[in-house]
Amino acid sequence: MAEPTFTVIEGALAVAMPEATGLGLVTRAEAGGRPVALDRDERAAYLGVAAAERARALASLEAPDFALPDLEGRLHSLADHRGKKVLLVAYASW
Repeated sequence: MAEPTFTVIEGALAVAMPEATGLGLVTRAEAGGRPVALDRDERAAYLGVAAAERARALASLEAPDFALPDLEGRLHSLADHRGKKVLLVAYASW
C-alpha cells in the first residue's frame, strides 16, 4: 500500500509528496527558525519565511512582487508598475 501524500506549500508552490518526506521538511523548517502551519488531519503544511529574511525584505522598503487579476480577468503584477505610483485597494469581508 502506498504511503499517503502530504502537501507542502512554500510561497506560491504546493507540492504533494510522501508523508514522511513532508513531515521531514516541516521539522527542518522549524529547526531553521521558519514559522510553520501544520494540519496533520488534512496532511498539509505551510512553510513561512524565516524572520531574518522578512527583516531584510522590510529593511529594503520594496514591496514584494505579486500578481492579481483585474475585473476583466487580465493579470497584473506589481513588477509591471515598478517606478510608478500605485494605489492598491484591499477589501476583506470580516
